[in-house]
Amino acid sequence: MEARVGVVVQGKQRPLSSAQVDRKVFQQQSHAERSPNQQSQQIGTVQQLLAGGIAGAFSKTCTAPLARLTILFQVQGMHSDVAALSKASIWHEAARIMNEEGFRAFWKGNMVTIAHRLPYTSVNFYAYERYKNLLHSILGENRRGNMSSDMCVHFVGGGLAGITAASATYPLDLVRTRLAAQTNITYYRGIWNSLGIICRDEGFMGLYKGLGATLLGVGPSIAISFSVYETLRSIWQSKRPDDSNVMVSLACGSLSGIASSTATFPLDLVRRRMQLEGAGGRACVYNTGLFGTFGHIIRSEGLRGLYRGIMPEYYKVIPSVGIVFMTYETLKMLLSGIP
Repeated sequence: MEARVGVVVQGKQRPLSSAQVDRKVFQQQSHAERSPNQQSQQIGTVQQLLAGGIAGAFSKTCTAPLARLTILFQVQGMHSDVAALSKASIWHEAARIMNEEGFRAFWKGNMVTIAHRLPYTSVNFYAYERYKNLLHSILGENRRGNMSSDMCVHFVGGGLAGITAASATYPLDLVRTRLAAQTNITYYRGIWNSLGIICRDEGFMGLYKGLGATLLGVGPSIAISFSVYETLRSIWQSKRPDDSNVMVSLACGSLSGIASSTATFPLDLVRRRMQLEGAGGRACVYNTGLFGTFGHIIRSEGLRGLYRGIMPEYYKVIPSVGIVFMTYETLKMLLSGIP
């Protein structure tokens, strides 16, 4: 879920996912403001955006096969016999893709994902700064620097920025889902073709199917990521204070990502299915809104149906966090020498 947005505590590294590298950018900017002697080691805003966008896009590309498998499993129950899905497995589905669609099919929709990264990062960055200033003005300048108030600002500001960025770039996310969910029959070809067909067949609002589920998942995702990461980090550093900050960030970020994915996965599954409502001229399956869709899935597939595809989602968390973190740090070092 792209709207999963991490919360930054100033002076701490928190690379929770490729979508959350934006928070790391905000953290470094705030840290630079408080540490003038270290400003020579920082990079500019444009370079931060570039590094964050490239790191996110590279991470998404590396984990795209697992992401597509997740989507395919999530939407299997829409038009298939549920009883036949009990034999589905990751390896069986991967073999089917290889045999029927070819190796390149693992990256279906990935170009849309990459195209989504830069506007998402830019909107997130800009919105976060605006919301942060607004919240500081509401709380009062005399509260600036207070740990609890700063934590509240980062938490609420991050959530609002995530909602804003997700809403602004949502059509690209929907197009990505529809491209990735296509198997043997091709109905959508590329970004502009998909946008045009969706507007023609379903109207402009068809581009925002499932947006409610996306926005509903932002708050819980932030709360879970924040609380799990901070708790694990605090326990780890109290027990092993000499461990590398990089190792602590990667381990705690991965575990908090798994916890967040587990809690918000049902919303993500419902979002994907709502995004595919009426896709390719097929009949609508769910006509009862967000909560009606939940009820329909539980009645027809059981509670386990809400977690269809959770395993490939788990498998991509650790490499995704590691890749985005290492790529971002490498690009930051390279770009720091560019005026």
